[in-house]
Amino acid sequence: MTLGERWTKGTSMRVRVDADACHGHQSCAIAAPEVFGADDYGNAVVLIEGDIPTELEAKVRRAEGNCPERAITIEG
Repeated sequence: MTLGERWTKGTSMRVRVDADACHGHQSCAIAAPEVFGADDYGNAVVLIEGDIPTELEAKVRRAEGNCPERAITIEG
């Protein structure tokens, strides 16, 4: 995201990663790099606190569907 870019507030979609289930495949970060990153061990972390911007909701759903460990949960 550049300095001039702004995301609109989402429709109350939130996402979380089950740290115990994640094996660090990073398919979520490939699908939605604006939302998912990696911790020091290579496991997924959510980069956005609170609601997911509307523009990123489709990417988050794709990331959830691509997670081989089913470690991603979408709420809302």
